[in-house]
Amino acid sequence: MWHFHKWFERHSLILVVGILLVVSIGGLVQITPLFFIESTIEQVKGVRPYTPLELKGREIYIREGCYVCHSQMVRPLRDEVERYGHYSLAAESMYDHPFQWGSKRTGPDLARVGGRYSDEWHRAHLVDPRSMVPESVMPPYAFLEKKELATGDIANHLRVNATLKVPYTQAQIDNAAADLRAQADPDSDAASAFEERYPTVKPRAYDGDPKRLTEMDALIAYLQMLGAGVDFSTYQADAPENRR
Repeated sequence: MWHFHKWFERHSLILVVGILLVVSIGGLVQITPLFFIESTIEQVKGVRPYTPLELKGREIYIREGCYVCHSQMVRPLRDEVERYGHYSLAAESMYDHPFQWGSKRTGPDLARVGGRYSDEWHRAHLVDPRSMVPESVMPPYAFLEKKELATGDIANHLRVNATLKVPYTQAQIDNAAADLRAQADPDSDAASAFEERYPTVKPRAYDGDPKRLTEMDALIAYLQMLGAGVDFSTYQADAPENRR
């Protein structure tokens, strides 16, 4: 049967057809599962879309290259689970565009950092990392608390995410700028309306100063929600509420 390869070697048209056939089969094997990927992701209680402030914080996180040194995916290995907490679930990244899994860990994994430290700890750590972690090699980000947060594009940011099937309502999109400010100012007139649209989030001054909305507010808000939504003490992979 090995003499059949001579057909391909001597007839360029047959060779081209063979190449196209093999590439087509390989492409289908890789592409076809993507059409059914949503049916493979369980819905997990506690996973929610980002608030406008958290979304801006995520933008800053990416802009400053934090993902270069910090991953956001706990692998299902004993040493990782004991250090960081429950292994990461696919559903936790369902609203991430793009996801921040990563593989580089110059610093610790941040998938479970939400709620582990206070807002003040995060602020002090970002201002002067070695004041909180003496062995840290992380550069300081003190400028974030001096830089006012740009808010003009936040409605469009939510609108684009909505086209990617992030379930933002029209009310959340229309009030994105007001909600962004209200989350960092608990005394704001818009705080109660914000809580109605995002009932699991309580407004607070993340950087300690409710009078100013800074990039520090946004980044801390983002860090404080990472892994904080799912109650893993009661989570069961085969529970009915975790199935589609």
